[in-house]
Amino acid sequence: MVKLRHLVAGNWKMNGSRSMAAALIAELKTQCLSGGGGGVSADLLVCPPFPYLIHASEFLMGSNIALGAQDCAPQESGAHTGDVSAAMLKDCGCSHVILGHSERRTDHGESSAQVAAKAKAAQGAGLIAIVCVGETDSQRDAGETLKVVESQIVNSIPAGSTTANLVVAYEPVWAIGTGKTPTAGDVAAVHAQIRKLLVAGVKGGEAVRILYGGSVKPSNAAELMAVPEVNGALVGGASLKAADFLGIAAACG
Repeated sequence: MVKLRHLVAGNWKMNGSRSMAAALIAELKTQCLSGGGGGVSADLLVCPPFPYLIHASEFLMGSNIALGAQDCAPQESGAHTGDVSAAMLKDCGCSHVILGHSERRTDHGESSAQVAAKAKAAQGAGLIAIVCVGETDSQRDAGETLKVVESQIVNSIPAGSTTANLVVAYEPVWAIGTGKTPTAGDVAAVHAQIRKLLVAGVKGGEAVRILYGGSVKPSNAAELMAVPEVNGALVGGASLKAADFLGIAAACG
């Protein structure tokens, strides 16, 4: 098992405002620069909604905190009203983009093929694609977790992906925003399966970071981040509070 530097990514989802982004990022920068981040040694990434990306890019100047978006279009440009291209995100200062989150797959009916097309576009524009996978409650109850995750991995990751342009995030759908989390053993089993698939199908797959997401908070982060093949966290609600976000990052060791 390759030891990888952890990545803690904050998915703000459809939350925030310009003033909120300014205040939150200022607090993150202050805590990190002053050493008040609790000895954070992980890479940090924030992913605000589209309207605040350019502002966040400006607020993040002078820090080591990276900027990401929550989605992108598969097309490079053209008559696609309401869509945002990967090149536009890059132009706003983004280095990463979250793709295939369960809320996109469910609310917008995105298929794994569409996720793969978006990831290909993101990588082509020089972004790192954070490809999300995870099973629903009913799929879990039916014992289909590994089957579902394997299908999503195989069909959502485009050819040409490498350790330099891909991150995978495992987020059991039933754990997102519910306060419920799988056991450390459950997480270990899924992450081991994902690693096996990455090694088999992606150049440098042994060094692609695999994040865990789903009701991650400071109180359970240490246990989750200690699980083999967990290389960081994709954080939802807890990323909206600097103390919680940095608390999770500190748990990465």
